[in-house]
Amino acid sequence: DVVETQEHYKSRWRSIWIMYLTMFLSSVGFSIVIMSVWPYLQKIDPTADASFLGWIIASYSIGQMVASPLFGLWSNYRPRREPLVVSTAISVAANCLYAYVHVPHSHNKYYMLTARALVGFGAGNVAVVRSYIAGATSLTERTSAMANTSACQAVGFILGPVFQTCFTLIGEEGITWKLVHLQLNMYTAPVLFGALLGVINIILIFAIFREHRVDDMGRQCKSINFEEESGVLDQDAEGNVDHVAVVAINFLFFVILFVFAVFETIATPLTMDMYSWTRKEAVFYNGIILSVVGIESVIVFLVVKTLSKKTGERAILHGGLLIVLVGFFILLPWGKKLPNIQWQEIKNNSIPRTTSTETLMPFWSLQAMQLPSNHTVEPVGCPVTQSWCLNTPMIYLAQYISSDILIGLGYPVCNVMSYTLYSKILGPKPQGVYMGWLTASGSGARILGPVFVSQIYTHLGPRWAFSLICGVVVVSLLLLEIVYKRLIAFSVRYGRMQE
Repeated sequence: DVVETQEHYKSRWRSIWIMYLTMFLSSVGFSIVIMSVWPYLQKIDPTADASFLGWIIASYSIGQMVASPLFGLWSNYRPRREPLVVSTAISVAANCLYAYVHVPHSHNKYYMLTARALVGFGAGNVAVVRSYIAGATSLTERTSAMANTSACQAVGFILGPVFQTCFTLIGEEGITWKLVHLQLNMYTAPVLFGALLGVINIILIFAIFREHRVDDMGRQCKSINFEEESGVLDQDAEGNVDHVAVVAINFLFFVILFVFAVFETIATPLTMDMYSWTRKEAVFYNGIILSVVGIESVIVFLVVKTLSKKTGERAILHGGLLIVLVGFFILLPWGKKLPNIQWQEIKNNSIPRTTSTETLMPFWSLQAMQLPSNHTVEPVGCPVTQSWCLNTPMIYLAQYISSDILIGLGYPVCNVMSYTLYSKILGPKPQGVYMGWLTASGSGARILGPVFVSQIYTHLGPRWAFSLICGVVVVSLLLLEIVYKRLIAFSVRYGRMQE
């Protein structure tokens, strides 16, 4: 080990900033088309239905879940520039494929599915990014660097839809370049822009990114990713990783991403059912709410860096989980007023407004009601096909807004602390595969969360859905209590540093 030189310090942080950019672009790749996938899918392939849209959305996370451990393993034994460049090139190619999915004469929806899965596969480089940052920062720098990484990820999710909105000015027809069969319109321009950003990212990786590693004290070390150094680690790497702590953090991270995926998925149907919002109103108002929550999250990412120095990561993770628990507990229906039932404003209010379940019409007769043939107004309210609408109290708007604020506060806290604790537990060991598994845990949660909540909410209602979520968070808190003393840095565990 040698004392870090000023030149090494500058080069190390330039490389870390390139990793921040890579994380940002990975998030933009997901969110930049998320609002336009459905109308574009309907345009290029009328045979596609809403269930297939679900597969297209999920394909990104599936691709990332598969790729993360693979890229992580690659980065353990080879220069990280290799998996970073290859993964980014895959994302660029996938975005170009997405821009051409209108060209084939049939099966267009499957080309779109493939394109999104490959974009997700390329986003598996998140594991490489996290492992590099973990190895290139000291313990005192780690929390701040991980918070910055998560903030870049969050900003990418926020700005992606903003970019998409700007490209809507081009219109659905746009410009056609017949020579290469390219249509530049509001659907293809965002992905081509994403491809351009990817190319810039590759150039910067070649031009600026360098392999660096420091130990937990911040002293300059040899990097395992230089071929000529034959994978030599310093003596501080001696010792075994606490795999109980590793598994615990993976479980906690899965739960954190799971509950946030539930929160994002349920927002639109819940508000349409409870407040009789139309589809347009639900998308618009929830878009505003989620944007505010995103900004709140970025602020939290920045604040938590300072707070962790005073209280420690474990205590903040505990507090974040408690805040998430309170956020979902508030969402439980407590009042007596029932939500408006769809169709009740039709046929001279033939379904009476009431807060008493005994006076409601029988469920079978509600299902039998039909709209007049000339009625074209979008039905609003809680659909009678969801039987719980007839006896479950509504969730008031104040409850919903309060819950959004609390979950928007608790989620980023848990996200950053999970990554930070995880990287410190692993210590100087190669972290590529471990970070790959953590990323895969999060991707799996984003796949299962929407499936879980759509089934439970539709068939059993919000009381069951949110009660089960609260139960899962309580189990996570109990697990955190059990392993609390084991969630310490590798160097602290082996007595090389004091906590």
